[in-house]
Amino acid sequence: MDNKQEDIIKMFNDIAKTYDLANRILSMGIDKTWRKKACNRAFSLYNKTHLDTIVDVACGTGDLMIDWKKIAKTNGIEVDKIIGVDPSVGMMEVGKSKIEDGVFIEAGAENMPLDDESADIISISYGIRNVVKRQEGLKEFARVLKPNGLMVILEFTKNDKNTLAANLTKFYMNNLMPHIGGLVSGSKEAYTYLPESIEAFITTAQMIEELKSVGLEPVFVKGYSLDMSTTFIARKI
Repeated sequence: MDNKQEDIIKMFNDIAKTYDLANRILSMGIDKTWRKKACNRAFSLYNKTHLDTIVDVACGTGDLMIDWKKIAKTNGIEVDKIIGVDPSVGMMEVGKSKIEDGVFIEAGAENMPLDDESADIISISYGIRNVVKRQEGLKEFARVLKPNGLMVILEFTKNDKNTLAANLTKFYMNNLMPHIGGLVSGSKEAYTYLPESIEAFITTAQMIEELKSVGLEPVFVKGYSLDMSTTFIARKI
């Protein structure tokens, strides 16, 4: 495994126990809204009442797995299996304590032990930025998705605009987030990594092109909260 990828996994193992609390504080709980909107939109676009499998990659502590289950039930949709995949054992241990009957697999996004064309939906929330071999990861998602299956990505994309809103977001992430996250988690380094990784990441337009390049056609792209978070939903063609 790539050394940089190993460092990222270790960082998440170190902050696993405080991750949920830090997330809620730093996003003021709005990350829950972003996730729920993405789930509802995906179910609406997929338009099926029975799904075999949803795979949540970089599942972390299992928040999105819980959302998929709850929102499926609310919409009268039956889902046979929700699988969480993550290379961080520490994060998944927290997830297992929240989802007693959860299926968790220790693996990276670019090498998942899942059958070809086996998933109806694959999701990754705030994790694609941490996949060092992103292109391989996207190809792997395309491999595992069923034809017409949906790829759901939530991410902090790089904002290259010079607007007041963009600058306010950058100020918050670069100047306040490391201190608040550091206080809650005991690791200022981890929450310094977050804004740095966003700044080094790709733009929304570039992500759209990368999805298309592996046969995933974007059908819904929307920025939320001053474009702090972007949701991409792409269909396997």
